[in-house]
Amino acid sequence: MTASSSKRAELAAFLRDRRGRISPADVGLPIGARRRTPGLRREEVALLADVGASWYTWLEQGRDIQVSEALLERLTSALRLDAAERSYLFELAQGRSPRAVDAPPPSVSPMLERMIEGHRFPVTVSTLRWDVVAMNGPALKLWGDMRGTNAMRNMFLGEVSPFATVEREAHARNLVARFRTEAARASDHEMFQEIADELVAGSHEFRQLWTQHDLFAEPEGTKIVDVPGTGRIEIEHVTLMHVEPDARTLRVLFYAPVGAESAQRMARCLELD
Repeated sequence: MTASSSKRAELAAFLRDRRGRISPADVGLPIGARRRTPGLRREEVALLADVGASWYTWLEQGRDIQVSEALLERLTSALRLDAAERSYLFELAQGRSPRAVDAPPPSVSPMLERMIEGHRFPVTVSTLRWDVVAMNGPALKLWGDMRGTNAMRNMFLGEVSPFATVEREAHARNLVARFRTEAARASDHEMFQEIADELVAGSHEFRQLWTQHDLFAEPEGTKIVDVPGTGRIEIEHVTLMHVEPDARTLRVLFYAPVGAESAQRMARCLELD
């Protein structure tokens, strides 16, 4: 079985399973007297999704047929799929994630919030286009509250600038390269393009870096920050990608000081025991 036929078979099984989980009463259809199996019939799903019954039957049989984005959205609604199931449907049918329905909400799940708060050193959480959605206590102490801002705008438009990053040019270059890399992978490319267009118009520095088409995939590195009243702190960072229950992929950055001197300075800054 080829990869494509394997995906079609999995899609067929997934649709049958989700169809079987929905009662006709759940979607306002009559139950009827001669229903031998639970769930919806194929023709009922076709009716709810506004497609032909034969076409939907072919889809459940794993036939090689073209499926539009609009049709997948109607199936999502008809089968009452949640965000994770919607993403899975699109991956099986089109080999890609669906477009974002709305802008990412400015929050994270309670579990992720508890996880980052349990860390001794700074942790920040952002969307793939660098919208900052969460910071733990040490990060708030070190950088101030940047939640609700965008790290790209902060860097190139000066919306929020808590303190200077030594070797700014290298840091800016890496940030733009990361942004371009994520933009190329994203299904909601338009959201990345909005930020890029804004920065091209408003920042000569970004405009120059953007035309270089650099890419960046390193999940870890170091940088030196200059904290007023404390001095320079060398910080290493590791990036982990986290998928939320609503299927959003978030970037979680863990920071820690490098060396005894930087550790002492960060401890003073954060008032750590």
